[in-house]
Amino acid sequence: MLKRLLFNFAIALESFSYNRLRSFLTSLGIVFGTASVITMLAIGKGAEQEILEQMQLLGAQNVIIKPIVKQDEGDMEKAGNPAKQEKKRFSPGLTLLDAAAIQAAIPNVARLSVETVIETTVMRTALQRTIKLVGVDSAYCTVAAMPVAEGSNFTDDHFRLSAPVCLIGHGIKSRFFPNEDPIGKTIKCGSTWLTVVGVLKERFVAAQTLQRLGIRNVNMDVYTPITTMLLRYRNRSVVTQEEMRIAGQSDDDEANKNKELTEEAKNYHQLDRIVVQMSSSAYSTGAAEVLSRMLKRRHNDVIDVEITVPELLLQQEKRTKSIFSIVLGAIASISLVVGGIGIMNIMLASVMERIREIGVRLALGATPRDITMQFLSESITISVLGGLAGVVLGVIASYSVERLTDIKTIISLWSALLSFLVSLAVGLVFGFIPARKAAQQDPVVSLRYE
Repeated sequence: MLKRLLFNFAIALESFSYNRLRSFLTSLGIVFGTASVITMLAIGKGAEQEILEQMQLLGAQNVIIKPIVKQDEGDMEKAGNPAKQEKKRFSPGLTLLDAAAIQAAIPNVARLSVETVIETTVMRTALQRTIKLVGVDSAYCTVAAMPVAEGSNFTDDHFRLSAPVCLIGHGIKSRFFPNEDPIGKTIKCGSTWLTVVGVLKERFVAAQTLQRLGIRNVNMDVYTPITTMLLRYRNRSVVTQEEMRIAGQSDDDEANKNKELTEEAKNYHQLDRIVVQMSSSAYSTGAAEVLSRMLKRRHNDVIDVEITVPELLLQQEKRTKSIFSIVLGAIASISLVVGGIGIMNIMLASVMERIREIGVRLALGATPRDITMQFLSESITISVLGGLAGVVLGVIASYSVERLTDIKTIISLWSALLSFLVSLAVGLVFGFIPARKAAQQDPVVSLRYE
């Protein structure tokens, strides 16, 4: 049996070699179809990987709480009538007490991190730069997935004593300490000299990704203990007389020409962000609803915070890109179908040209099954060679797309294997009809065919 199959396959290869140009042109449909499928799958895989990287940046298990600095809402009729206006409710804003209450009351919280950010200048020797000074707690590096590459993290004594120490990003180290070890050196942030105790690991993130996700370039930030920030720099929960005067002014006052100063004075939130990391992403949505009710109650029914679950946003984006990838793959697969139709077309023409040859083989003792295997072997050979060439072309095209554009592509072994198997199946399916037609020829009529 095996010997007969090999013999029929050898005859198919011999016929294939006699019509090289026609066979080559026939296989082009399979080549381009396979290459298109591999390229589209590589683009889809790259988009999926990009989403996973964004999840790592924002934290798939995180629930982010941010303050709303200014929110005006109410009845327009009451706004124009002072007598009908209700007294504004007092809210303490987002504070460390809120963070402690969340840690104590919300179940399934793995870690909790707080942030307070101010813009200031950093100076050392003859260099100066405007940077973000971030007040953080001990869990910040773990929650934000930013490990300390050099030196050490903050200790309990640093928080207890409000010590003038800091962690610096890799960009700050490169700019201000290019040829020396920064650990133990001092750097001036604002009006305070801070001692560097550690350097964070460099994070490689595209600028477009940072902008889309709304996160800072952590490589150019300086971090200090939250207690140091509140004591030595800025504590918005402690209201000064000047801030009360500015906050109480109307929009028509002369002082409101300095809008940034006015907005800062009206920002009564002690913290700029609380990140609650759940033990599992399954708890994120439920925790967000509980946090919303809890903070509303703690803030005297004033809605002055917004709660975001990054995983839900990124999952929606991932689903959108997955649908996009499926559509692209389906469109690319049409090329394989067109290639298969081309194979069937040529094979049908080949059957008509070789009727006399078929008659001779049948007269010499070949069975209809042998004739079927002969022509089926020809179509499979075309599809196999076209599939192999398509895999190579698809790999080259995927790398070219990534090199020439900003689109990330990832070629996986299963996508190349799947494309090749589909091309093989196309040759088998579309080659069966011509092969079957050849096997059904009458030997007597075939020998007399001109």
